[in-house]
Amino acid sequence: MLSLLGTMVFGLIVGALAKLVMPGRDPGGILVTMLLGMAGSVLGGFVGRLIGHYGPGESAGLIMSTLGAILILSIYRMFFRKPRIS
Repeated sequence: MLSLLGTMVFGLIVGALAKLVMPGRDPGGILVTMLLGMAGSVLGGFVGRLIGHYGPGESAGLIMSTLGAILILSIYRMFFRKPRIS
């Protein structure tokens, strides 16, 4: 139970950092921010293992998790951006 709670808090911190680096109007509140951080951590760990930074079974650190969350947020904004009417 404590591991799940720690993962959720870490995801919230990472998601908040990603939204702080890339400000804008994104949907969702604290739950979406937490899920963004958790998904960024998974993506950051995967990319880190691909480039040889992390070994098998190691989880991503704060920087790689934040970079993964920023990547997910930028991909989301690419596909779901509302066109500007001038």
